[in-house]
Amino acid sequence: MAILSYNEITQKKVIVYNNEPYEVLSSHVFRMQQRKPVNQTKLKHLISGKVLEISFHQSETVPEADIGKMQATYLYTNRGESWFTESGNPKNRFAFPENAVHEKVQWLVQNAPVEVLLYNDNPMTISIPIKVELKVKEAPPAVKGDTATGGDKKVVLESGASITTPLFINEGDILRINTDTGEYVERVEKA
Repeated sequence: MAILSYNEITQKKVIVYNNEPYEVLSSHVFRMQQRKPVNQTKLKHLISGKVLEISFHQSETVPEADIGKMQATYLYTNRGESWFTESGNPKNRFAFPENAVHEKVQWLVQNAPVEVLLYNDNPMTISIPIKVELKVKEAPPAVKGDTATGGDKKVVLESGASITTPLFINEGDILRINTDTGEYVERVEKA
């Protein structure tokens, strides 16, 4: 297990803090006048999704978490739990609390492939592609004269997520979505 000094605790790293795995969402090293430098971080707990703001000082170190990966398939979300199964091993089924993975699951359709991050061989959270392609399930028709407001409308995707798109998007179109920002990127296929 690698030991990270205070200035190596950077975005996207997974560290062990208080014996728990956290993903570093952001880090900013700065120095107040006449004082030693500090790294201000935002850490997201891999299981609960809770975010902490922690400052690491020059003398502090933390271990980098030993994270494994497993290919899995998204099954469904029901009663506050999102269920998955290991690819190639359908008997290995597991769930996460829906609120811990909602930000990612909203972009998934049934049987979508995901990568599961493991900590001490236990599933912690899921990782999905930055861009996904989803079909538009519901799109209000574009109304003449709407363009004065900038020309956006809300559509519902097959995964159930709602996003803002340009007016020319219709039901049945396949869209590319940025899962990090939740924004429409482009239309891949016209219905």
